[in-house]
Amino acid sequence: MTTADLIRSILPDEKAIAAATESSRQIAAFVSMKLDTQHIEPIDEAQQRQSVELPTIALKLLGDILNELALGNGVRVVPVHAELTTQEGADMLNVSRPHLVKLLDEGQIRHTKTGSHRRIKFTDMMAYKADRDRMSRAAMDELAKQGQELDMGYQ
Repeated sequence: MTTADLIRSILPDEKAIAAATESSRQIAAFVSMKLDTQHIEPIDEAQQRQSVELPTIALKLLGDILNELALGNGVRVVPVHAELTTQEGADMLNVSRPHLVKLLDEGQIRHTKTGSHRRIKFTDMMAYKADRDRMSRAAMDELAKQGQELDMGYQ
């Protein structure tokens, strides 16, 4: 299965988006409580309620997932210690794999090599992405400031 096929297979449909929208609102009320754990009661195939105790942090993560699904976004949970292939990293940055390899070779993103294969720690990828996003926002802010100073009609 290609990455594109995987992404298409996990995108929520309209029914899932509606359910995620409603359930994310409901979960948000529980996440704000100051408890270490929460009990939820899913219903099994026999229509019997089953009590499940979850750490509140897991319920918060579920709320974040539901928020993304409500926006129509696919979601993938990745452990922070995970290592990514160059293709997975390129997909996360929305760049080509050769461009990511160039960034790795230039030392802009930390990585390791196993034989000829490069691996990028998820945390290093997210740090690079956060820096790139921060620089992009700063550049956009500077352009907006210049547009206002030059009275180009932007408010």
